Amino acid sequence: MNTFNKEERLCSRKYLDLLFKNGSSFLLYPYRVSHLYVPAEHQFPVQVVINVAKKRYKRAVDRNQIKRRSREAYRLQKEQELYALLPESEELLLLSLQFVGKKIYDYSFLEKKLAAAFKKLVSTIEADKLKKADGAG
Repeated sequence: MNTFNKEERLCSRKYLDLLFKNGSSFLLYPYRVSHLYVPAEHQFPVQVVINVAKKRYKRAVDRNQIKRRSREAYRLQKEQELYALLPESEELLLLSLQFVGKKIYDYSFLEKKLAAAFKKLVSTIEADKLKKADGAG
C-alpha cells in the first residue's frame, strides 16, 4: 500500500480554494499543515497537496528536490502514521503540506518532521471533533 496514486493528490481547484479559505492550519517547522474535512465520495481517506514557495526557492531544481523528498516521506508513512490514527469518517480529509523552511533539509529530517506533523494533525482533528460533539450535545 506504499503507493501515491493520482486519486490521493489534491488537484481540484474547488477543494483547494475551500481548504485555504475555510481550513484550519498549524505550523510545525518546516511545514505549515492545513486541513479540512469535506463531504465527498472517496477511495482514499486523505487527498494531499505538497507545495514549495517559488518566492523562497527561485530554482525549480531546489523546489522539485524538496517536493520529491516530502512526497516520499508522505508515501512511506501515510499508512501507519496517518491513516491508522485518523478517526473513522465518511468525509474526505483535504491536506496541504506547505514547505516553509529556510534551507533544503535532508530526507531523514523531513521524515521525522512529517511524522510529528501527522501526530499533531490527528490530535487537532480529535480535539475539533470533541468540540463539535460538545457544542451539538
